[in-house]
Amino acid sequence: MAKSQRKRVRPGRADPISKPVKPPCDPELAKLREDKILPVLKDLQNPDAKLRTQAAGAIANIVEDAKCRKLLLREKVVHIVLTETLTDNSIDSRAAGWYILKVLAQEEQADFCVHLFRLDILTALDHAVKAIIDTLMASEPAFSKLLKAQQRIVWEMTTSIIALINILGMAKEEIATAIVANQNITRLIFRLTSTDIAPQEVYEEAFSCLTTLSEDSLELGQAITNDQETHCYDVLLKLASGTGPKAVLACGVLHNVFTSLQWFDHSPGKDGASDAVLVRGLVRALEQVTSTSLVSNGVSTSVGITQLALEILASIGTDLREALEKGNRPQPKAPGTVPAAEEDWNGIEDDVDAMDVDEESGAVKDEADEDDAEDEEIDEDDEGETDDDDDDDIADLEEDMERVTGVDDFVEEGGLDDLPTLGSLIQQAIPQLVRLANLPIDNEESFAVQSHAISALNNISWTISCIEFAGGENDNIFEAWYPAAKKIWQKVISPILEADNADLELATQVTSLAWAVARSLNGKTPLSGNQHRKFMSLYHVSKNLNAQQQQQTEGGEQEDPMQGLGVKCIGVLGALARDPAPLDVNREIGVFLITLIDSADKDKTIPPADIVEALNQIFDIYGDEQLECDKAVFWKDGFLKHLEEFLPKLKTQAKGIDKRAQTELRTRTDEAIVNLERFVRYKKKHVPK
Repeated sequence: MAKSQRKRVRPGRADPISKPVKPPCDPELAKLREDKILPVLKDLQNPDAKLRTQAAGAIANIVEDAKCRKLLLREKVVHIVLTETLTDNSIDSRAAGWYILKVLAQEEQADFCVHLFRLDILTALDHAVKAIIDTLMASEPAFSKLLKAQQRIVWEMTTSIIALINILGMAKEEIATAIVANQNITRLIFRLTSTDIAPQEVYEEAFSCLTTLSEDSLELGQAITNDQETHCYDVLLKLASGTGPKAVLACGVLHNVFTSLQWFDHSPGKDGASDAVLVRGLVRALEQVTSTSLVSNGVSTSVGITQLALEILASIGTDLREALEKGNRPQPKAPGTVPAAEEDWNGIEDDVDAMDVDEESGAVKDEADEDDAEDEEIDEDDEGETDDDDDDDIADLEEDMERVTGVDDFVEEGGLDDLPTLGSLIQQAIPQLVRLANLPIDNEESFAVQSHAISALNNISWTISCIEFAGGENDNIFEAWYPAAKKIWQKVISPILEADNADLELATQVTSLAWAVARSLNGKTPLSGNQHRKFMSLYHVSKNLNAQQQQQTEGGEQEDPMQGLGVKCIGVLGALARDPAPLDVNREIGVFLITLIDSADKDKTIPPADIVEALNQIFDIYGDEQLECDKAVFWKDGFLKHLEEFLPKLKTQAKGIDKRAQTELRTRTDEAIVNLERFVRYKKKHVPK
């Protein structure tokens, strides 16, 4: 028989809350604990209500100090606040308790919010917001009849609670879902945003919270449109059609609602609602912005609401891509795909999904670079070769520049009747975004506005660059976009390029935008002088920057290699070289890309991501043997020999990329190997006669 095991009896565990806290080893912190922290915590639990209220207020005053906050957390202030302060008979104590939790959540961030959620903070919030609703809606006594001091404490507590809900909602999707499911919480927020009863601070906090919770939330989107108590949706629509900060706040919420409910141009919602109605309201807000209006008497005035309007436009620009795809607009093929039959090479599309369209910064991927001297090593014979028509093209471009220098010099919007959001972005938003991107930069406020304006332009441009224009498809969109894109290049990209600004963050933003615009214009970019060489020079800067970043982040988390400035430079150059670009520009860029690839095994500062993008651009530029540049540049300059010799080197390079640590980079490199093999074989079979 098997022996029976004796049941082990475990001693009862000590209550971790009652376990005494060891004083800190640091003498300064130990003294602070004895002199300030322990006395106030003792008073917070005093039977005397007056002392408890004073203590709660005192903790609220010191909790923002980092040292005091850490000591308070060590002494389990959260447990005391949750179990005692928030249920105190004194509303002043309760208000202070909510303020303490709000500051802790702000400073301690996501992990602390998850901790609060696990401690069932939503139950406490449910009771608190229900009490606030009852107070606001009471008839005896009516809230408006209360003493000003009583109203003030209610609003202070409401502000802390709504701010805490907002922070919790941003911390984790699970928490946001649970908050949205709480009817009392949503009911309070709807009331605060739909009526004029709240002070401005509370009103703005409620809108911020509603914007956070409504992002990607079908449930809240439906609740907003179905709300019959405050008619929240109708109020938001009315606000969005107006002017001023309230219009911008309403647009932010409605954009989230439209996106979550899939109310796009081809599938509009109530009364034809889509983002098109929001673009007009946001543009009205931007029209009032000047460098003077951003700062008055040295104090920032409208910069916050201006940035919000620009962020919403950037988000609309990004989400428009999904709307166009669902509306069956022809899109480029999936990135990195190659025809199964080697005889049917049609080039490789740019990596649409790889681009980093910033819902905040708008950055994208690219790569490229080379010295002019190195370029000359591959070809010296044909420099300066141009067609007779090139001079005429340049003259035409200069005339075009003159025609699009004003805000109103865009084509009519009539060709985009079926795409009102896209039409509004091109016709109404872009002129204002271009204007704001050119504000005089003389303070932090104007710099922030410029950055956000470029990000919005970037997102819109990338979405449009993903539309298929080849073969006359979507001609109506291209006709509307072309003058707008040229204006962006001439009025935003060119001035920053010519200024040779040392700000690499700005350079990265502008390079991303340049790639998107050049990509959308497909070889028809209005280059001025030798602007393509600016991106070659910038690539050299990116290599040095990349080497420095590798040293700084060694052993730590590194940025996505496909998001580097070098990748962006290469992407711009590849787009600028595409037919019908002048042959001299095509040749210079082609030589640059080939030389970059040739140098990869010797120059260890060239990242693998740059090589992958350089190859992809070569495939795109020279994939069609019918184009003039194929014979005049690719074959005449002997590019195939360089590509063929690089293939084994690329395979070796791929083996050195960790699949687990850099999954996307390894995948993209493996795809480049397959594509290069097929490209070489295809070219060998199609040598021009």
